Amino acid sequence: MVNEEAASVRPEAEEAAAAQSQSPAGEDSPHLEAPTIPALEAEIAQLMAKVNEQAEGVLRAQAEMQNVRRRAERDVENAHKYALDKFSADLLPIVDSLERALDAAGQIDNEVVKGMKDGVELTLRMFVDTLAKHGVQQVNPVGQPFNPEFHQAMSMVPNAELAPNSVLAVMQRGYTLNGRLVRPAMVVVTKAVS
Repeated sequence: MVNEEAASVRPEAEEAAAAQSQSPAGEDSPHLEAPTIPALEAEIAQLMAKVNEQAEGVLRAQAEMQNVRRRAERDVENAHKYALDKFSADLLPIVDSLERALDAAGQIDNEVVKGMKDGVELTLRMFVDTLAKHGVQQVNPVGQPFNPEFHQAMSMVPNAELAPNSVLAVMQRGYTLNGRLVRPAMVVVTKAVS
């Protein structure tokens, strides 16, 4: 008996649902109205603007990441390339002292001093070669035009043989590390004879 009652309720519920679905749109359910074409076009335009904005944001983020990566690579390269900058600058006074010792020993004509001079000369040559192996190069610009990026003028001397603003003599050699200046060369510069 219960099954018969349930069976009779089911067709009535189905009929009510079918009747509701067949009712004309707009009577009981305003949300079923079809949107207008201008409203759809406006919504599409908004969505396209959001998509374009997000695409631009992604491109900017990718470009920024590439820039960060390039900067990091350049910083690492410079760290490797110029790691010896301070160390090489600290070694240059030793080279200067060895050069002065050679100048002083060259003025004395003595067999004992000659042996010592040869030893200092060999030490200086080894020292300069070792610096060169690690990218430290001497700047010895005698006869070249004065370059304020690599030379420091100590005095100006009139000279008719060289063009004005040429390096006549080097008082102290300069040095570069992989092309970057470690210490400028102290030079005497020519000026025109008046």
